[in-house]
Amino acid sequence: MNQALVEPEQIPAWIPGKMTLDSKQQGWDGMTLRGYHYPDLSVDIPAMRDYMFVVYKHGVSKMSRRHNGPWQDYKVEPGVISILTRAEQSQWKWNKPIDVSHLYLSHSSLAKVAENVFDRDIADIHLHDRVRVEDKVLPSLVSRLEDELSSQAIGGDLYIEAIKNQLCVHVLRQYSDVRFKALSAGGFSLPQKRLLNDFIEESISLNISMAELANLVQLSVFHFTRKFSADFGCSPHSFIIKKRLDLALKLLSNSSLPIKVIAAQCGFSDQSHLTRLLRRFTGTTPAAFRQQQKTRL
Repeated sequence: MNQALVEPEQIPAWIPGKMTLDSKQQGWDGMTLRGYHYPDLSVDIPAMRDYMFVVYKHGVSKMSRRHNGPWQDYKVEPGVISILTRAEQSQWKWNKPIDVSHLYLSHSSLAKVAENVFDRDIADIHLHDRVRVEDKVLPSLVSRLEDELSSQAIGGDLYIEAIKNQLCVHVLRQYSDVRFKALSAGGFSLPQKRLLNDFIEESISLNISMAELANLVQLSVFHFTRKFSADFGCSPHSFIIKKRLDLALKLLSNSSLPIKVIAAQCGFSDQSHLTRLLRRFTGTTPAAFRQQQKTRL
């Protein structure tokens, strides 16, 4: 049976030390930052859920690592990082007390940015353990995260997300081996999916024809319809109807626009068309849904 992967908050059970900072209460998505003061230790690092980057704070120490072989020794100091990949066990030891920051990035966060960078579906991302890497960028970004933890300034969520994206791009550029999914003859590429989705959302108030959509990806209507159903799990017509209903429900909840105006903005032929489809898929009418939302406020 495979051992469960260890999450960042479980790491102290393997590496005992004094915690000096923790981002857990901030609820960052796909990223955790923790600071530690450690005595000299020899530890077994478990198979971790996330990729871990160690930023060294003060002085010079000897850091050693072993994985299926002899110990290898390195010197670490500020401006140097260590990289520990996910889902892989190893042994580490150091010869004196150290102060460090641990940055954890989830596989899903790194994969999401990788898909945007490469415009391809990602099969796997692998980082090799590296004890000593001279890196000025990653420690600087970690320092900005540490400052944000203490300042809690306006726009914090957007600021943190921007730094996380910078971190992921830097890691992908410098340290990652990326394996892509094979392009399927039966489906669309990732850029094609985005193109179709964006076009439908931008044209939602218009009459969207299958010929227009097929032309976007340079296919016949017949082959386009087959590919679309394979990738999106429904016909193009059903997908468009769902998009229109989703937008109509949003406008009914968050605006005072007349129902007939909402119907037009969402691409329905008239108010009765919207009413008929909304009742079919949700069991309610536009007026009844709007009244329900008001009573919840």
